[in-house]
Amino acid sequence: MSRTLRVFPRVLPLFLLLLALLAASVQAADQKAPKEGVLLVAFGTSVPEALPSFKAVDASFKAAFPDTPVVWSYTSQIIRKKLAKQGKPVGGISDGLAALAKAGVKVVRVQSLHVMPGEEFTELERAVLLDIQKHPGRFEAVYLGRPLLESHKDALSVAKAVLADMGGKRRKGEAVVLMGHGQAHGRADLVFEGTRATFKESDPLVFMATVEGARGIDDLLAELKAHKIKKVWLQPLMVVAGDHARNDLAGDEEDSWASKLKAAGFKVEANLKGLGEVPGVRDLFVDHAKQNVDDLTKEPKKQ
Repeated sequence: MSRTLRVFPRVLPLFLLLLALLAASVQAADQKAPKEGVLLVAFGTSVPEALPSFKAVDASFKAAFPDTPVVWSYTSQIIRKKLAKQGKPVGGISDGLAALAKAGVKVVRVQSLHVMPGEEFTELERAVLLDIQKHPGRFEAVYLGRPLLESHKDALSVAKAVLADMGGKRRKGEAVVLMGHGQAHGRADLVFEGTRATFKESDPLVFMATVEGARGIDDLLAELKAHKIKKVWLQPLMVVAGDHARNDLAGDEEDSWASKLKAAGFKVEANLKGLGEVPGVRDLFVDHAKQNVDDLTKEPKKQ
């Protein structure tokens, strides 16, 4: 018998022991790794036709964060109460965080589904911070993902995605009119104006106005007339094509944008698709969730 064969029986048990220790080490490391969870926070909707946007966003996040709990929260109490009466409950921010904690999550990625950092995003951040204070030590880290549009790069990405998603519907010389929500006290006005300018870099025939912000329908009408536009495509600059899109933007009422544009002599077509239905937009939300390192459980690092 060769020397190698005589040594093998003595080496084999040691080799098996090393394999067992390695497996135990890997398992221990897996057990020590904190479990992550995602909390998606939106204003909410009770319009059934708007749900495809949220379903598409949900699918994108579950694909990007496999084997990770993805929980939804709506910030609107009115919508939450309405859905609860219909037997379709969706909780608030504290409910979502509690559900993730119950699932054993230790690291939470809270992703805002707001379009711009206005008052609602500020309220979201405050609600998360208050919940952390009420339950100290419940999570090892809570990262807050920023809204869709904050940077020039964000706006270019969204412009490219939205215009590409229209496909061959729009013809040369036809304008695209995007309706943003805006806020009466102007919290997001400057971000909106920056976004409007960036969209025009991508396409000079893209026009934007808001329901409640500084730039309204009258400003839009004047701008379209100055450019001698004949036909416009209406599209919401909102995550879902909900009540604003179906009534304020494209509704039959006299005060809707569609009615006012038609009365002013423009041909009007509506593309009622929420931003959540646009793949490139969903990708940007996912990127914001992955890239954020703003841990709300710790003090900001000072340079």
